Amino acid sequence: MLTNIKTKATQSLEWIEGNVCAPKGFMAAGVHAGFKYKRKDLSLIYSEKLCTTASVYTQNKVKGAPLIVTQQHSENGQAQAIICNSGNANTCNANGIEIAEEVCALLAESLAISVDDVLVASTGVIGQPLAIEPFKYGIPVLVDELTVAGDEAAAEAILTTDTTIKESAVAINLKESVVKIGGMSKGSGMIHPNMATMLGFITTDVAIDAEVLSLALKSAVDDTFNMISVDGDTSTNDMVTVLANGQAGNSLIDSQAHPDFPLFKEALHQVCKELAIAIAEDGEGASTLITCNVMDAHTLADARLIAKEVIGSSLVKTAVYGRDANVGRLLCAIGYSEASFDQQSLDIYLRANNHQTICVCEAGSIVAFDEEKAFEILGTDQLSIDIYLYQGQEKATAWGCDLTNDYIKINSAYRT
Repeated sequence: MLTNIKTKATQSLEWIEGNVCAPKGFMAAGVHAGFKYKRKDLSLIYSEKLCTTASVYTQNKVKGAPLIVTQQHSENGQAQAIICNSGNANTCNANGIEIAEEVCALLAESLAISVDDVLVASTGVIGQPLAIEPFKYGIPVLVDELTVAGDEAAAEAILTTDTTIKESAVAINLKESVVKIGGMSKGSGMIHPNMATMLGFITTDVAIDAEVLSLALKSAVDDTFNMISVDGDTSTNDMVTVLANGQAGNSLIDSQAHPDFPLFKEALHQVCKELAIAIAEDGEGASTLITCNVMDAHTLADARLIAKEVIGSSLVKTAVYGRDANVGRLLCAIGYSEASFDQQSLDIYLRANNHQTICVCEAGSIVAFDEEKAFEILGTDQLSIDIYLYQGQEKATAWGCDLTNDYIKINSAYRT
């Protein structure tokens, strides 16, 4: 179902092939180490040179051991490698921290780098015992298979219930050089704003200060990864991490006032946006990508609140799956969003990816509309819900998916 939605390229930004190995100086690998049956389940991203790094993490108070270790290792704003296993979250295990630290030590020894420059991530079943043996077997194989062509294997090895890899890459023309940004992500279920059961790994060859990189990443995440929802569950292991090795040769972006910062920030936003949409579109059992656009809000916060609630509503999701234009469910979700708006100024339109559009609410009241046309629009694989508030000039977009019978099947038997 993935449709690879992209913003139109410009003279300064070009979409390119690949993911984390698109920028200079990065290699990757993905192998089967034994966490899952047959499928690749251990992934590595490595930079030839030490990188500046920035991350954002789950807001869940229960955090996986890898996140705790990664936070400690990245406190100095530097890293050189990211290792991730799938199939086991290494969360709520008594020896979780010990395992995560030993993984970093094993990889550091194999790569001949400092253990503090290794970041670690895990995804999969929570609370399942985790042994070190698959890492001891898999890490030497990973290091041997590192290559600039290894990004697809690495992207495959981080998947759980995902149906496909998720990747994105762009090239941008800065004043002194061409900079590339590439990324891969995973996520299909347990997805909700403020991060979810998702991982995002992004690389770039730009030269940038770690604090400035962190500002750019947090801004991008607020409008992308934090604006998606599949099922309303926020997990324990979510992380988005950026590595920047400076090999593009640009002058160091050392502040937000640097002339190259706005373009780099926008390019990072575009990569994060494509990776986030791919997660929403690949929601467990999903058949329709739902995009909610809120326009003319009084504040950005109001626009975000409404967009999130609409795409997060189980009743809206099931109505889309059933192709039932139940407009009351949309109005209900808007109403409990805690956003400020005037109901009497509210218009709602349903729009399909073939540009068919129908107005279902005008001036706060449900209007008579063609049910057959609405049924057709709701049956497409991409649905937009456009909400006009006429309160101001702010806008926001959120992405979700329908909730189907297959979602229940997948999650009722997740451990088996």
